[in-house]
This record gives sequence, structure tokens and C-alpha cells, in this order.
Amino acid sequence: MINRDYYLNQLIRKKENGLVKVITGIRRCGKSYLLFNIYQDYLLNSGVKQNHIITISLDDINNQKYWNPNELDKYIRKRIIKDNKTNYIFIDEIQLVKDVNNPYLEGSKIGFTDVILGLMKIPHADVYVTGSNSEMLSKNILTKFRGKGDQIHVRPLSYKEFYEAYTKDKSRAWDEYINYGGLPFIMSLEDYTDKAEYLKNLFTEIYIKDIMDNNDIRSNEAILNDLLNIISSSIGSLTNPLKLSKTFKSVKNVAISSITIERYLECFCDSFLIEKAKKYDVKGKKYIESPLKYYFTDLGLRNARLNFSEIEETHVMENVIYNELRYRGFNVDVGVLELNYKDEEGKNKRKQLEIDFICNKGNDKIYIQSAFALQTPEKVRQEIRGLVKIKDSFKKIVVVKDNIVPRKDENGIQYVGVEEFLLNEQFTSNN
Repeated sequence: MINRDYYLNQLIRKKENGLVKVITGIRRCGKSYLLFNIYQDYLLNSGVKQNHIITISLDDINNQKYWNPNELDKYIRKRIIKDNKTNYIFIDEIQLVKDVNNPYLEGSKIGFTDVILGLMKIPHADVYVTGSNSEMLSKNILTKFRGKGDQIHVRPLSYKEFYEAYTKDKSRAWDEYINYGGLPFIMSLEDYTDKAEYLKNLFTEIYIKDIMDNNDIRSNEAILNDLLNIISSSIGSLTNPLKLSKTFKSVKNVAISSITIERYLECFCDSFLIEKAKKYDVKGKKYIESPLKYYFTDLGLRNARLNFSEIEETHVMENVIYNELRYRGFNVDVGVLELNYKDEEGKNKRKQLEIDFICNKGNDKIYIQSAFALQTPEKVRQEIRGLVKIKDSFKKIVVVKDNIVPRKDENGIQYVGVEEFLLNEQFTSNN
């Protein structure tokens, strides 16, 4: 069993809070296993009786009857035990429930939302649902439950989760992680060809199909795939829909509007396939609408899009750090700092310095630079130039690829190797 205590603890903390727990995340990231195995084991070990845990997997062919919301509601209510003890209700693949006509009101429909809201009114009922299509995975899912939903967002394995479950030579863990990513099933495959085929098949059989079906964009499947390939090749690079539109025109000789591209990018984000990091002006303390950076939720999927031919470790490391920061609960922006200076001829010059990540969580803030390698003093100065110009007292960290002894320089900037950074949360904690 892969340790997923971060999410288990969230479920424990939200247990019996009067809200429906909606477990979201990219397909195949381990949502169902978290609920039906890890969390259920916790409840049983805590003294909950098995007959007080009501489970149903709607993707089981034997349960197709319960795709009708009325039948699902009857099934669950029949199994609820009324003894003043909590009944834990787990519904997997809730999106398979279809809307049906309301027999009592002409022109109206009944769907899974009505089932869930009804169950929540039952005394001592604690409801949990998961889903695996774009509608269920939408970032706006909680609105379907009219303010009565509590989201647990599950990500592919963090590097620490992957590392602790990795049974081979630990020195190879990093290389395998940046190549094949952190979808849990990958851990059970020994052959690298099998890992690659699994990831490629997920795209063709699940992700792309799901996005097209839910967003009615079948006529532009080729453009959708081309856009995804372009984003895959440019992780960590600033871009925007207008720039991408021009790329299609110049490279593909295809005219596609920036509005359409923006819509497709949002489809990718809504399915949790990619995430975007906004640009933030550190000095002006304001967001800059464009350009943005896009990062893949799982690097194995990103690499599969490119047939594992473009694994530039510099950009890949930046993506891994971004995912880790999001896993740790930070909101992450791309920072820019405008520098005014005089050149050798005394002329006034203006230059924008980039801070890879500005990380915010509550009142805490951290600045992080993904530097990969610092071969020379000049390279060090180049990487920390923006960090040195920031005069506040928040943490400033430079993450490098090499396994170095963590240290601080005279500016108070922390230097740490990427694996140690990923395996030890103390570097981003307040302590």
C-alpha cells in the first residue's frame, strides 16, 4: 500500500462535518483507492462496524441499475442502519448517474445532485463521492452541491510518496519519477515499455476522449491534440493564447482564434491535466494578465505526449517543484521584478528579472528559484539577482539538482538540492 497520509488526514479531519466530501483529481491518481481502501481501513480500525459503511461502485456492470438516481437513492436508504451511529456512504463514479424525468413535476429532471442533497438530510449520514470525467472533475464541482460540498483534491504521487514506495535502487528514483511520473499504477509495472504504453493509452482512451465529449469539440480533435503537444513542449515557458494562435498560423498554417485556444486551455485545466501559474509584479504588487506558465499535473503524461523524446531536466525539475508546492497547499505565481540600471555607457536601461515561484499560503510567503546547476559565481549571481532585490523578510530558496549540503549565503538565501527539498517539508514550513 502506498502511503497517502496527506489525503487520509484530510478525510479524517473533515469526517462528519455535515458536508458532502467530494474527492476530485485527474483520472487514475488514486481517488477510489484512497476512499474504498485506505479510508475504509481507517474507519474499521477505529471501531466502525462494516455494516455502517455503505459502498457502491457505479462503474461495476452489475450496478448499472443504479445509474437511475431514484434507484440509487432507494438502494442507499435501504441499507442505512438507524441506531444513532454514523453511516458512512461511499459512492464511486457518481457522474455515471443520469438525469431522469421528475415524475411529480413535468419538465423537470432529477440527477445525482438531488440524491446527494437528500442523503445529507438523513441523521447520522456522512456522504463521500468520487468521479472521473471532466464534468465531475471540474473545478466548479462544489457549486453543484449548493455550498454543501467540501473538496479533497487528490494529485498523482508526490516525489516523497513515490520515493517511499520505490523498491528498487533509491538512486534511480529521481530519474524514473521525472520520466514516468507519479500515477500510482505505474509503481506496479516493472517493464519501462509497459509504463510508456500505459501512459500513452491513458491519453488516447481516457483523457482526450473525456475532454472532447464533455466540451463538444470533436470537430477540432486535431487542433486539440496539437495544442496539447505545444504546451507539453513548452512547460515552464511564458506564453498566452495570442502567441499560441500565431504559432498555429506559422507552423501549422492553421487559422485558429486566440479565444478558441483559451477555451481549449481551460478545458485542459478543468480536467486537472495542466495548471496555470499567473504572472505577478513583485514591485507593483499586482497581477499581469498575460503571459502565463503552464505545468503538467503529471510528468509521465507530459512525456507520453512527446513520445518521451523531450525530457529536458531543467524544465522538468521546475515542473516537479511546482507540483510539490501545490501539493503542500501553496498558491503559486510566477514573479517578475523590474530593474532599472545604467549600462557601461551610462545609459538608462530597464530589465525584467524573473522569480520562478512566489508561493503564498495564508500569511506566509516564500520565493523559490529553480536553478538546476550553479557552475560559476556568475551563474549564482544571475540566478539570485531577483531574490536579492526583494527586500522583505520572507524565505528565499534556490533549489539545485545536485545533492548539496543545505546552506545559506550572506543574503539569507537558502540553497538546497532538489531531492532533499522534495523529501523534507521543513524548507517551506514556518518553523
